[in-house]
Amino acid sequence: MRKRMIVLLMFVVGMGQLAFAQSTPADTVVIKIGESSKVIFAIHKNDLQTIKYYDFQALMNDMITKLENNDGTNVSTPPSNYLKDQDRVVSTDKQDEVTYEWPKDTESDERDDDDDEWITYEGNNSSRNGERQVIRTYRGKRTTHSLNFDIGTNNLLKDGKFPDSGNDLYTVKPFGSWYVGINSIQRTRLANKFFLEWGVGVSWYNFKFENQQTIMSKDNVGVNFAIDTRDLDFKKSKLTASYINASFVPVIDFGGNRRKPMVFDSRNANSFRIGVGPYVGYRIDSYTKQVFEESGDKKRNRNHDSFYLDNIRYGGRLQIGFQDVDLFFNYDMNELFTSGKGPALNAFSFGVTF
Repeated sequence: MRKRMIVLLMFVVGMGQLAFAQSTPADTVVIKIGESSKVIFAIHKNDLQTIKYYDFQALMNDMITKLENNDGTNVSTPPSNYLKDQDRVVSTDKQDEVTYEWPKDTESDERDDDDDEWITYEGNNSSRNGERQVIRTYRGKRTTHSLNFDIGTNNLLKDGKFPDSGNDLYTVKPFGSWYVGINSIQRTRLANKFFLEWGVGVSWYNFKFENQQTIMSKDNVGVNFAIDTRDLDFKKSKLTASYINASFVPVIDFGGNRRKPMVFDSRNANSFRIGVGPYVGYRIDSYTKQVFEESGDKKRNRNHDSFYLDNIRYGGRLQIGFQDVDLFFNYDMNELFTSGKGPALNAFSFGVTF
């Protein structure tokens, strides 16, 4: 009985070391076991969240085994062997101390739970061979979701040059040719500051022609660009194509933010991030639109057709972000029109993501 009480007392001392190290008093919890035994916990309120990461069932089983075997050795303090099963990164450094780290409980953290933060406990017990151990415990790989909007402009390239160098009728106005995208993005942490942003979305190309009288048509040979010779006051002529897309962009975020940073997010003030990866899309609609005035009335004509646009688009996406601003650049590696059915044009877009 005496040896049992000694082991229990040593266990209490080991579990109370964290609390008594604080400058403010700890609360005491006494648990009676049987007629003549009890376990005393001295717990500081600042360590309440830390306690959640210990497997007390495993600790008690070990203690009972020691009692049954009349083993008077102390339970390890701090009891790192009783941390709940989590991914750990262990490093050693020859110092006379032991350091354990684990994430804060996000429910009680005043900051947003999307930030990676750690609590560090430093004990004064040496590990084996006098080496200092650093144990980082993670809750596992995290995937967060965000709904992002791409707003920018789009244009066309022919043999790496803008079509306006040859005054072609499919020359696009830089201003007014808007690119819009709505994307559902998942952000998965692959390493400490390395992420994969993947998801699906919908996007719209709007190619506003420089010549407002440009009209598109198609025949069995291919797509045709011509001048609309009607005696009308033309205001606008454009081609719109919409796609459903999937993207996979590896990103290095030097801020290590689990969630994709958003506009006006002051927590990412020191965050720089860059990523590049592929995307693929499938055309779901396309049409031409003409706006003109006839006898003082503004009219709009829409003509929904494929115009020999390639049903598939694929290319590369570059993302660069600093603080709460993200820029994107998309380049379609395949041609806009089906080969042999239209001019050899490659579409690209760039703008802001929020």
